[in-house]
Amino acid sequence: MTEVVHRRVDDRLGEFALRTLDPDADAALLHRWVTHPKAAFWLMQDADVARVAQEYRRIAAHPHHDAFLGLHEGRPAFLAERYDPARVELVGLYDAVDGDVGMHFLCAPTDAPVHGFTRAVITTVLAWLFADPATRRVVVEPDVRNTAVHALNAAVGFTVVGPIAKPEKDALLSVCTRAQFEAATGATDTHPAATRGDLRT
Repeated sequence: MTEVVHRRVDDRLGEFALRTLDPDADAALLHRWVTHPKAAFWLMQDADVARVAQEYRRIAAHPHHDAFLGLHEGRPAFLAERYDPARVELVGLYDAVDGDVGMHFLCAPTDAPVHGFTRAVITTVLAWLFADPATRRVVVEPDVRNTAVHALNAAVGFTVVGPIAKPEKDALLSVCTRAQFEAATGATDTHPAATRGDLRT
């Protein structure tokens, strides 16, 4: 059974929400997203539906990694993952501090893109993460070639730490504090007001 963990109303684009992901029920939808050419940096271009379901079952069972389906006006529109970067993805690759939370997000492919939509999505995801008082920084490690997401990250408050070599890619490590996010976006919903699921530790 899925559960809504966060809601945010964007002044221009309406309601965004995050719900827990059902690895089996959502697999076919996620498969269409992660195998689309625009999702090349998600590194699942050759996956079939069974592999997608298997991957998200693995994440659901992991003690330090979880995934959520993003909704826009009640319809599936993006995918978000949350993880502990000291235990997943970045183990031994950066100087972790207490309160770091890792994040991935992917917008659903569309033939009719809406101006500002992707920024509204990342703003929603960050507002959700910072709604937890234990979150001090959000950490991301996009591919160094993904210039579009680097610009988006900078627009919502991320600062670049530097390149790091991961097994699957060369990544650009960047971090964002609550204060940086609020200064960049004018966000006012980043304190513990919204319901959410806690990152399992």
